[in-house]
Amino acid sequence: MTYNRTDLGGGIGFTSIIDSKFKTCSIAVYFLTELSAETAAVNNLAASILTVSNSRYRTYAALSEKLSELYGAGLSSSTRKKGDAQTLCIKASWLCNKYTIDGEDIGGEMRELLRDCLFAPNAENGAFDGESFRIVQKDLLDNISSELNDKRTYALMQAAKTAYRGEPAATSSYGVREAALAAGPKDAYRAYKELMRTAQIEIYYVSPEKDDSFAEMFRESFKNTERAPKTVDFRNHSPLKPEVETVSEEFDVNQCKAVLAFKTDSDDRYALKMLSIIYGEMPFSKLFLNVREKLSLCYYCTSSSVSVKGSFFVDIGVERSNIEKAKAEILAQLEEIKNGNITDEELSSSIMALDNAVLQIGDTPSSYIGWYFDCFCDRDLITPEEHFRRFTEVTKERIIQTARSLRPDSVYLMLSKEVQAQ
Repeated sequence: MTYNRTDLGGGIGFTSIIDSKFKTCSIAVYFLTELSAETAAVNNLAASILTVSNSRYRTYAALSEKLSELYGAGLSSSTRKKGDAQTLCIKASWLCNKYTIDGEDIGGEMRELLRDCLFAPNAENGAFDGESFRIVQKDLLDNISSELNDKRTYALMQAAKTAYRGEPAATSSYGVREAALAAGPKDAYRAYKELMRTAQIEIYYVSPEKDDSFAEMFRESFKNTERAPKTVDFRNHSPLKPEVETVSEEFDVNQCKAVLAFKTDSDDRYALKMLSIIYGEMPFSKLFLNVREKLSLCYYCTSSSVSVKGSFFVDIGVERSNIEKAKAEILAQLEEIKNGNITDEELSSSIMALDNAVLQIGDTPSSYIGWYFDCFCDRDLITPEEHFRRFTEVTKERIIQTARSLRPDSVYLMLSKEVQAQ
């Protein structure tokens, strides 16, 4: 595998990753901008509509038919929250030319298709096409609804909203339903133009063979685009609240949810991840073995770390009558780690779990793209092997110190109306 990143100028980076074992090519264009409740939804609409139609293929049906002709090539969009940033991605994949039946230039056609989608969208008079807009607006509203309907996801969203109140990270990457409903084709087009002008842009191209034509296409196309990129800071620790805040809501649910948020001033992200694995991410973790299995206080109990925000979450599904008992045991298990109760078996099991995750990087073009994009966000370009080696160097003492740095910040509770009425 060979890796090369080129600065195209104007806050645009182009990374090529060449690995001969693949039979397909993939490209991902990331727009990085600050996450905001005012712009998150309309940014989603702006990015999504670029994959639904363009100036040559003016309907979703026409664009889909063209992709089918290109050996079932794919074109999609996605969004993600990374700390205080919103990352919007346009992704395409297609069969490498050498594997086509009659030597068709699939790569060349996809290059032209991408150029039209990004630089010649289906828009007139400062507004996107109305039918294309309605398609992506419905999809966005469905995605927002799915977050609300999945009670565990909703609880985690509300916990983040509470923990990060007043910060960009309090907002969902999809934005809010009201903003999605209020936006129109002109709003989405303005957001598209603003993203093209101000977003940091990182492009990742994965192929079995070297091909400079994509980098040149982007270099030439962006020459005609006004650029004033704004730097996005991903690592920004969230301040600890003066007092632990508890927020509760009542729903027609049988299973209550509780999410405990902690904050840390530690920058040791490797120790923080190891702590999370030992504490609650795996079946051998302390929360699973004690809170769920031994004491039967909950249906599930897991932890997660968000190093870019200096935060740490524990979320559980629990009967209302067991909430306080479960919270007490969760804190007790954290105290066990703070006091040094970490076995060699827990350490080795954590390393094995990380090794399995690292081994999968490079199995697919998407895994390469995800890995190197995260490296860019972390401002730390390393190989997966180096990443794993750093975990092997995490000592028990570093994990203990990181655990001791955690401070309770807030608690979100989803309570059952039925249980409360009894």
